[in-house]
Amino acid sequence: MGRSSVLNLPNSITLSRIGCVPIFIWVLSTSLFPHGIQEALAATIFILASATDGLDGYLARKNGQISSVGMLLDPMADKLLVASGLILLVRYTPNLMPPWIVVLVLGREFLITGLRSVAAVEGFAISARDVGKFKMVVQIVAIVATVLAHGWYQWNIFGLILGVELVSRMSIWFMLAVTVISAVDYLHAFWGCLQRPIRQRAAASL
Repeated sequence: MGRSSVLNLPNSITLSRIGCVPIFIWVLSTSLFPHGIQEALAATIFILASATDGLDGYLARKNGQISSVGMLLDPMADKLLVASGLILLVRYTPNLMPPWIVVLVLGREFLITGLRSVAAVEGFAISARDVGKFKMVVQIVAIVATVLAHGWYQWNIFGLILGVELVSRMSIWFMLAVTVISAVDYLHAFWGCLQRPIRQRAAASL
């Protein structure tokens, strides 16, 4: 029953994450909100949407509601959320988010999708990598920090100066590094899976 149900709670949560994408884009694109409030509201929406990522998977596993629809929607929702944030920030904060970084980050997503498609044709699957999950967290931090950096250069928190723009720049470069490492990790895993049948046939022929 749980597997066949499309409109279950985990899938509804995933759909809500997709629904947050146009709202996030609208908030950052409109001129209805004053400077500062606009960035804070957009960052809050993005954080809340990102928080649903782990929640839908947890509920699906706990309640036995893992479905093919959910397995399709979950990664699609993640990619839509991150891609919308990165692409929008190229226009919103071009001094912090240059286009070439966004091209590399999104290019990694196309690469992994392609590798998984080839793996499926070859009859094996590439399991989710820990560095890939960490990459998602780093992307969220980078996007939120960059949105906030458009509103504030730094924060004075009880006398402690926090450089918001500095945090944004550091998180963007860290995101780029983790993206490259993640791509190499997936390529290594893919190559290992691709070579396994060859090694097995070679061993059997001895």
